[in-house]
Amino acid sequence: MRGQTLLILALLAALVIAVFAVINVEAVEVNYLFGTAEWPLILVVLGAVVMGALIVGSIGMYKLYRLQQEVKYWKKQAESKETETEQEKHELEMNQKE
Repeated sequence: MRGQTLLILALLAALVIAVFAVINVEAVEVNYLFGTAEWPLILVVLGAVVMGALIVGSIGMYKLYRLQQEVKYWKKQAESKETETEQEKHELEMNQKE
């Protein structure tokens, strides 16, 4: 069911993009540092959207990587504390038996 919903949403998004592309076919002048060029408006808009998505995705991946590293660190800390606790518990039991 979820896959069908995603497929329908993807088709609707593709339809909206196709209509947007047909409406925005006029050429616009794009100024670069080294010159200018005329491109269809839809390519300029889609290029900007793709660049924005890449930037946001890169930032998200970096944050995810940092969080994963932090989780690994805290798991190691918890394991070492558990080991220390077990050792201290064992020492207490040995001292009580004496």
